[in-house]
Amino acid sequence: MEDLRRLDLRVGRVTAARPFDAARKPAYQLDIDFGPGGTRRSSAQLPATYPDPSVLVGRLVIAVVNLPPRRIAGFTSQVLVLGALPSDGRIPLLSVDPGASPGDRIG
Repeated sequence: MEDLRRLDLRVGRVTAARPFDAARKPAYQLDIDFGPGGTRRSSAQLPATYPDPSVLVGRLVIAVVNLPPRRIAGFTSQVLVLGALPSDGRIPLLSVDPGASPGDRIG
């Protein structure tokens, strides 16, 4: 339980989503607004689940915001967006009810 408490999970709103052609596996580059926490970027392997990246724009997501940044094919991924991992290879994003706001802590 203590390990889980160390993760800073926050609500964010996707403001931009575009194909990440340089990534080894199909992915999108996401810009995510975390309210008072500012805008951060993430690489997410979502094309199999969301073939059209525009459907992600405006969506509320949950992300870990206190992990070290990762360089992926020249892109700095600053947060880890959370999704389920079903056995079919899709990655459906975890979501929150519309009453949540960017920057809200998950706990």
